[in-house]
Amino acid sequence: MYPSVTRWKTVLRTTALSLLAAVAAVGVGAGPASAADGNVAWTVRTASNGYGEARSSYSYNVNPGGAVEDAMVVANRGPSPLTLSVYAADGFTTDAGQLDLLTKEKESVAIGAWVKPNAGSVVIQPGKTAQVPFTISVPDNATPGDYVGGILTALTQTDQAEGINVDRRLGIRIKLRVGGELKPNLAIEDLHVTYAGSANPFGKGDATITYKVHNVGNAALSGQQAVSVSGPFGLLRVRARDIAAPPELLPGESWNVTVPVHGVAPAISLAATATLTPLLTDASGSTTSLKPVTATAHGWALPWTLVLALVVLVAALVGAYLYRRRNRTQRKVREDARVRDAVAQALRGQEPQTS
Repeated sequence: MYPSVTRWKTVLRTTALSLLAAVAAVGVGAGPASAADGNVAWTVRTASNGYGEARSSYSYNVNPGGAVEDAMVVANRGPSPLTLSVYAADGFTTDAGQLDLLTKEKESVAIGAWVKPNAGSVVIQPGKTAQVPFTISVPDNATPGDYVGGILTALTQTDQAEGINVDRRLGIRIKLRVGGELKPNLAIEDLHVTYAGSANPFGKGDATITYKVHNVGNAALSGQQAVSVSGPFGLLRVRARDIAAPPELLPGESWNVTVPVHGVAPAISLAATATLTPLLTDASGSTTSLKPVTATAHGWALPWTLVLALVVLVAALVGAYLYRRRNRTQRKVREDARVRDAVAQALRGQEPQTS
């Protein structure tokens, strides 16, 4: 039985002027894993030794300056001899939340630089297997914490019809914890809340909370998330449901999160609270919940149709007030003019004229 694996494809298209490289998504599967295409098929798995048997991947705890020796077993399931290149690469988390590896032309600074296969290539006859030893040498100045990468086998084939070379890769994950003080820590950054109300001035709307989960420690961490939205003084609180957990993030990595919260009352002022409980997994696979991290952001939740109605009402009242004030002013001006005329006539000894 072969567990799921994502295969790598690197396509090289040669032109008269340049060499163009288009790289598809890269993934690392648990061993044993298989790669097959037409008459080409091979598998990789971890070797059985003092580290264990039938391991799904490689996992080690090594102090700075220490070294580990292990091996990968490669089997040729096809009808023809295979010549596979062997190398290691650093890992990272993709936007889809999957573990990926740097391509061969990109520089690795951790696993990819510390893992050295005994040979850069291996030749395997049809139906045969070959063991590929490798050594992990951790530098004396290596920073304590978690590192993830992989050891890869690769086969380059030429597609005559398309005029390209196709590079098929198959590998096994390596997780390394360098000894020293472990400081697991996740942070919630750039927390924002926005609100979209309904046409009903007294109806409820939807809030959208966005933030970034940032691994600011030195251990690989996943986490459990909780998000809630409330009005002033914590009233009218609504909690989000079914929030997907972020992937396991390597030290320094971040993950963008968007959480919709439905049925939020237009409480004028909103407070959005995100709570993140980091989850630390040890070499045995046991998971420990760490101290939760909480962040809060504020935003406006105005019932816009009601606000518009109030604006129209206020405008009407102001208009009526100004109209009445204008009429009173005009009447006062006419009355003042009549009094001035009467006084002027009296001073000239004339009877005042009545209007």
